[in-house]
Amino acid sequence: MSLSSRDNSQRLLDAARSPEWSLGLDRHGTVMATRDSGPIGMPWVVMARPHGRGMRVSLYAPGDDSDLEGDVIGELSGNPREMGRQLRVILEDLGPGGDQSLS
Repeated sequence: MSLSSRDNSQRLLDAARSPEWSLGLDRHGTVMATRDSGPIGMPWVVMARPHGRGMRVSLYAPGDDSDLEGDVIGELSGNPREMGRQLRVILEDLGPGGDQSLS
C-alpha cells in the first residue's frame, strides 16, 4: 500500500485523529504523531513509515533522534482508513491509562 496520494494520506490522518496527539506528515511524507512530554521542545513521537505492503510504527522518547530507528511498537496494514484506525488504537494505548502508558 502506497501513501503517495495526498488523498490516501489524508484518509489515514483523519481516521487516526486522537485528542491526546497532534498528527501530520513530516518532510518525507512519513506519518508523525507528537504528544507533549513536559519539557518544551521534547515531545513523545510516533512515526509510521512505509514497510512492505503496510507501515511500521515506531516510538521515540523525548530527545531521541527520529531520523534513526525507534522502538517498533506495531505494524499497520489494509486500506488508508483501516491503517488510520489501527494507528489511533496504538496511540490511545500509549495514552493515560492505556496498555503502554508513557511516563
